[in-house]
Amino acid sequence: MLKNILLLLLLFPSLLLAQTQEFKLSNGLKVFVREDHRSPVVVSQVWYRAGSLDEVNGKTGVAHVLEHMMFKGTKKIKSGEFSRLIAKAGGKENAFTGADYTCYFQQLEKSNLELSFKLEADRMQNLNLSKEEFDKEIKVVMEERRWRTDDKPTSQVKEQFASTVFKSHPYSRPVVGWMNDLENMTVEDAREWYQNWYAPNNAILVVVGDVQANDVLNLAKKYFEKIPVRKIPERKPQVEPKQIGERRSVIKAPSELSYLLMGYQAPTLMDRLGNNESSWEPYALEMLSNILAGNSSSRLNQNIVRNQRLAVSVSAGYDSTSRGRISLFELEGTPNDFKKINELESALLQEVEKIKKDGVTQEELDRVKSMVIASDVYQKDSMFGMAMEIGQLETMDYSFHLSDGYIEKVNSVTSEQIKNVATKYLTRDKLSIVILDPQPMTQDTLPKGRPHVH
Repeated sequence: MLKNILLLLLLFPSLLLAQTQEFKLSNGLKVFVREDHRSPVVVSQVWYRAGSLDEVNGKTGVAHVLEHMMFKGTKKIKSGEFSRLIAKAGGKENAFTGADYTCYFQQLEKSNLELSFKLEADRMQNLNLSKEEFDKEIKVVMEERRWRTDDKPTSQVKEQFASTVFKSHPYSRPVVGWMNDLENMTVEDAREWYQNWYAPNNAILVVVGDVQANDVLNLAKKYFEKIPVRKIPERKPQVEPKQIGERRSVIKAPSELSYLLMGYQAPTLMDRLGNNESSWEPYALEMLSNILAGNSSSRLNQNIVRNQRLAVSVSAGYDSTSRGRISLFELEGTPNDFKKINELESALLQEVEKIKKDGVTQEELDRVKSMVIASDVYQKDSMFGMAMEIGQLETMDYSFHLSDGYIEKVNSVTSEQIKNVATKYLTRDKLSIVILDPQPMTQDTLPKGRPHVH
């Protein structure tokens, strides 16, 4: 194992040399810079610690709607001009909204970093939220919801799954919002969201690329430091009540195939930080998900897809980080035939029970460790991937330093620990299951939504 790690580091020497530097402006904006001088490119990202986690019932989807409105102009820049200016400079830009955060990013030739800062600082404080632009854009968002969720049976299952797993936690609500909330949303709702959360003291600036850290800091001071501090609304603790029994739900939707999604409530790294007795648990859960479905040679693919031929696809997943202090260990699959949906469920549960009973072999564990570590090294070798890692960790109230000890933590996971977390967390009382019951497809059930672009 050590030999494999050393080989990866030799192949990617930049990982040994690169260090992330952290600064903080007088208005609270955090700035993170990671120098990478292999090519004359820079990635710039502005992260806001605001996502659907911070929404309230009746206004779901407003974080995502505001993301759309951020491209609709400021007092200085016309609607759509942001994207045109970045494109003219030969760059790429976009944005995304999640449950925990909202991120805006550009990838540019290094000499154009100032353009990125100028534009981002402008819309951080001078966004033009007009009713005319909002009324047009909210229709785009509703169309996006139709395209991404209403027209896709598996997306409907995932939406239902979230509301089945979580009874009071905000993670139960879709990031795109409920259609009724979108239909009744006003420009005032978007303006309130912007005023509440889009402030330098609730934001993070991440820059990775062919730059000098001090130059980036000076540019950040030039464009961002004059933006005034805003009072951020108090965030109340949002704790999901303890699940005390299995939960099930069925979605009936037009589809050619069925689909099964099941998951167990599981802890996050945040719950285990500083707790030496159980700090290993999230890493063991991550190894468990990869042993089950990390690649084509994993247990689920070998036993359920190829040997038993119960499914056309299976997967497993676990995310150890979240700002909402709760995570899920998920299993999913698409059976060959709807009649086999119960067989597929049983087969997945049996694979979990095998782990509980017998654990995993050292050979199996070493192979998965090598795969996970290699994936981490490759991500860190990417400018965009590194910026993403820094931004995600920092906006979710962790520290980017958390990634420094990742390889060591993964390497220390034992077969017995994987067996222990499976036994502790993958229990029927923590299990939620949603099944897609496929209905006949007709002319009336064809997709109606359309994708969108900014």
